[in-house]
Amino acid sequence: MKTSFIQPSHQKACIQAIQELVAFPSVLQENQAGTPFGRAIQDVLEYTLGMTEQMGFKTYLDPEGYYGYAEIGQGEELLAILCHLDVVPAGDLRQWQTPPFEAVIQGDHLIGRGVQDDKGPSMAALFAVKALLDTGVQFKKRVRFIFGTDEETLWRCMNRYNQLEEVATMGFAPDSSFPLTYAEKGLLQAKLLGPGHASLSVEAGTAYNVVPAKASYSGHLLAGVISELNQAGFEYETQEDQVTVLGISRHSKDAAEGINAIVRLAKALERFESHPTLDFIVHAIGEDATGFNLFGNISDEPSGTLSFNIAGLSINAKKSEIRLDIRIPVTADKEALVSTLQAKAQACGLIYEEYDYLPSLYVPLDSQLVSTLMSVYQAKTGDLTSQPISSGGATFARTMPNCVAFGACFPGTEQTEHQENERMPLEDLYKTMDIYAEAIYRLAAE
Repeated sequence: MKTSFIQPSHQKACIQAIQELVAFPSVLQENQAGTPFGRAIQDVLEYTLGMTEQMGFKTYLDPEGYYGYAEIGQGEELLAILCHLDVVPAGDLRQWQTPPFEAVIQGDHLIGRGVQDDKGPSMAALFAVKALLDTGVQFKKRVRFIFGTDEETLWRCMNRYNQLEEVATMGFAPDSSFPLTYAEKGLLQAKLLGPGHASLSVEAGTAYNVVPAKASYSGHLLAGVISELNQAGFEYETQEDQVTVLGISRHSKDAAEGINAIVRLAKALERFESHPTLDFIVHAIGEDATGFNLFGNISDEPSGTLSFNIAGLSINAKKSEIRLDIRIPVTADKEALVSTLQAKAQACGLIYEEYDYLPSLYVPLDSQLVSTLMSVYQAKTGDLTSQPISSGGATFARTMPNCVAFGACFPGTEQTEHQENERMPLEDLYKTMDIYAEAIYRLAAE
C-alpha cells in the first residue's frame, strides 16, 4: 500500500475549499428567490460544481436546483460519494466563539457551521480524488460526487435524484463516523396537531433532528412558571418579561444524551394550564428520550434503543403542534409503533400526521464494500479493535443499495454537528483525506 496520496498542497487546498463553502449560509429557506431550498443553498451548489469542473470533472446541475453531481473516470460501474451542502441553523450566536459562517482555524481545530456536517468531510473526499488525479491514477469505474441540498430536512434532493438518475453500483456517505456505519435506524418524523389556546403562546424548537436547548415563554403565567422551574431545579435565564428554559442540544439520534428544554417548559406550564400538547409531552413521554413510557423497551442487537425527540412545540390562539423525531431500531415494527403513538395522541386530543419516513439501512458485514473500507481504515489507522457500527443517524447512504456511511468522525473525537462551535480537528481532517484517497483508489482504480 502506498504510504499516502495526500500532499501538504492538497491539505491546504482542502482547508481553503471548506472555508469557501462554509461562507455560504446554506440553511433551508423554502422557495426563496425562485430556488427550491434557498438562494444560499443554490449558490453553494453552483459554486461547488464550478470547483469540481476546474479539477476536470464533468458536472450536471438539476434544472430545478434540487441536486448536482460531478463525475470523473470511465466504465460501466459507478461509485457514488453522497454529500450534502445544506446545514442546520447556527443556533445561539452568543454561544459561538467565532462567526458560524466563517470557517476559522483556532488552535488545532477548524470551527464553523458545516465543518463536521457535511462540508468538511465532503471536501476531504473531493480533494482525496484530486490527489489521486494529481498522481496520475486512472479510474476503472466512474466516480460520482452527488451533492444534495435538503439533507437536514426532507431529502427531496435525493428523492428527485433517484427518480431521474442512475443508481450507483456502490458508494459511501462521508457523513457519519469511522470505521463505518453498516446499519441505520429507521427515521420517522411526525406532527401531532391539536387545538389552539386563548391565553397560551409558545413557539420552540428549530429543526426536527435537534434536541431543543432553549424554550421560551412570556405571558401571564411567568411568575408561576419561574417558581416551578426553581422547585424542579431546572436551569433557565430571564430577560425582561420572558423566561427561557435551558437544556442541552444533541442530534436527535442521541436524544437521550441531551436535555430537552421543551419538555421542561411543558412540565412547568402544565401545572397551571390544561392543554392536549402539554398533557402528551408531560404524561405520555416525559424526560425519557427512549419513548419507554409510550412504547416500552424498543431495542435490538444490531442498532440499539429507540430514540424519541420532541423537537418542536407551537401553541397559539388558533392551533397547536408537536414535532417529533423518532429513530427506530432496524428490526422494530414501524407500523405497530405508529399505531401506539396514534392511539395515545388521540386519547390526549391530538391528531397524528406523518411528516417524513426513511426506511432503515443494512449492508452485510461480509460484503466487498464493507470489507474493503474496513481493511483500508484498519491499515491507515492501526485501529484493529473498533468494529463496524449501527447508528440512529440518517445519512444519504440509505438512499441507494450497497452504500454505507464512512467517516469522518474518529472514535474518541467529540461529535459537534448541529451544535454551537461545530468543529473538526485538523489532524482528523488530514487523516480522513488519506483514508478516503486509499479507499477510492481500492474501489475504483485497482
